[in-house]
Amino acid sequence: MQPTKYRAQILLEPEQHEALAQAAQRQKRSISDLVREILRQWLEQRDDQQIWDKRMDALNRLTQIRERIQQQYGVYEGNLIEEARAERDEDMDRVWRGEA
Repeated sequence: MQPTKYRAQILLEPEQHEALAQAAQRQKRSISDLVREILRQWLEQRDDQQIWDKRMDALNRLTQIRERIQQQYGVYEGNLIEEARAERDEDMDRVWRGEA
């Protein structure tokens, strides 16, 4: 049993109707079926865009929070990785020299 479908009447420009008719004929489908497929895809893309927009909004809010924290507390300008490596190398040198 097919789900209920609702009748909707739309007015198309002649070029739109011709393009739909040709596409439907090439695909061996009805214009109605083709329009339903186009509409389904558009709705999915719209939903995807809304999800993308929400994620971008969240990312922008996080960026604002990070910038506020940086302004309030400052940012360490050193290179923590290089400093840790240098400290490790100094410790290893002391171990090899027997100072540790």
